[in-house]
Amino acid sequence: MKKSLLAVSAVALLALTACGNSDANVKKEGSKKADNTMVVSTFGLSEDIVKKDIINPFEKESSTKVTLDLGNSSDRFTKLKNNKKANIDIIELAQANSTEGNASDMFEKLTEKEVPNLANLTDGAKEVFDNGGGVPIAVNSIGIIYDKEKVGKEIKSWDDLWDPALKGKISVPDISTTAGPLMLYVASEHAKTDITSDKGKAAFAEMEKLKPNVVKTYTKSSDLANMFQAGEIEVAVVADFAVDIIKSSSESLEYMVPASGTYANYNTVNVPKEAKNKELAYDFVNFRISEENQKTKALSLNEGPTNKKVTLSKEEQGNKTYGEVAERAKMVDFNFVNENLATWLDEWNKIMNQ
Repeated sequence: MKKSLLAVSAVALLALTACGNSDANVKKEGSKKADNTMVVSTFGLSEDIVKKDIINPFEKESSTKVTLDLGNSSDRFTKLKNNKKANIDIIELAQANSTEGNASDMFEKLTEKEVPNLANLTDGAKEVFDNGGGVPIAVNSIGIIYDKEKVGKEIKSWDDLWDPALKGKISVPDISTTAGPLMLYVASEHAKTDITSDKGKAAFAEMEKLKPNVVKTYTKSSDLANMFQAGEIEVAVVADFAVDIIKSSSESLEYMVPASGTYANYNTVNVPKEAKNKELAYDFVNFRISEENQKTKALSLNEGPTNKKVTLSKEEQGNKTYGEVAERAKMVDFNFVNENLATWLDEWNKIMNQ
C-alpha cells in the first residue's frame, strides 16, 4: 500500500513538473514572439528599395517587425556614440565610422558561430572584417565622371584632374564625406607619396594646386546631377554607387576608373553592445551577407557584393566595384584616417572651402 501511494505521488510530481515546464515553455515562446521586433539604423538613400529588397524579405523569413532609423552614416553613428542605449539593434555604417566604433568597443565581436556567412566574404571584405571594420555588406570605390563633349577629350588618369584646361570645371567630394579621404589618397598618389608616411602633407600640397580647377566641393553625390545639368561643372570625382543617378541627367556623361586603380570604401553592418535583440541581430547580419540577398541588392542598389559566391554578368556589373575594378581597388586604412581626420578637416577648409 505504501509502495502504491509512493508511486502515485511520484507520478503526480512528474505530472506537475511536466506542467510547470510546459508553462515555462509557453511563456518563453510568448516572450520571444513579443520581442520579435528590432530597430535597424541604416542609410536614408533609396528607402523604398531597401524596404522591398532587404527589410521585407527578412521580416517574412524571421517573423520579425523591423523599424528603420534613417540618416547619413556620420549623424547616426554620432547619435549612438552619445547614447549607447539608443534602442538600436543593428547599425549600418560607412567604413570610417564602423572602424571608430569597433576601436571604441561599441560593437559585438562576431564569429562564424553567430554569423555563418562570414565564411563567404570576399578577400577584401574579410580583410576589413579582420581589421575591425565591421561586417562588410557592400563595397564601392571612386572614379571620374565627365562630360566628354564639353571637355573635348578623354580623361584617362587621376593626373588629368590637374590639367590647367579644367580650370573652374571640377567638383570633388568634401573631406567630411565618405569619399573625401579617398580623394586625399588620390592627391597623395599624384604626389607619388605614401599618404601614411607624411600624414597627408604632400596630398594637401597637391590639393592646393588642384584648387583653381575645383569650382565646388560637394557633400551629397546626388547634387552632382543638378550641377552637370546646370553647366556648373564638367568633371567630378564620385563614388560608383551614384553614377547611374548622375548619368540620368545627361547622355554625354562618361564614367571611368583609371588603369592605375581606385580606392575602396566598405559599408558595414554592426551589432551594438547594448542591442536588446542580439539573436535577431545576428540573424539579420547573416541575412545581409547571404549570397541571395547580396545578389539582389547588387542589382537594385548598384552595390558591389561582399559575398564571394555572388556572380554578376558583364551587363550586371555596370559601374560596380566588381571583377577587374575590384581587383584594382586599393584598401584605405581608416584607423589612420580617423586618427588624422580632425587635423585634415581644418587644413581642407583652409584650402578648399574659402
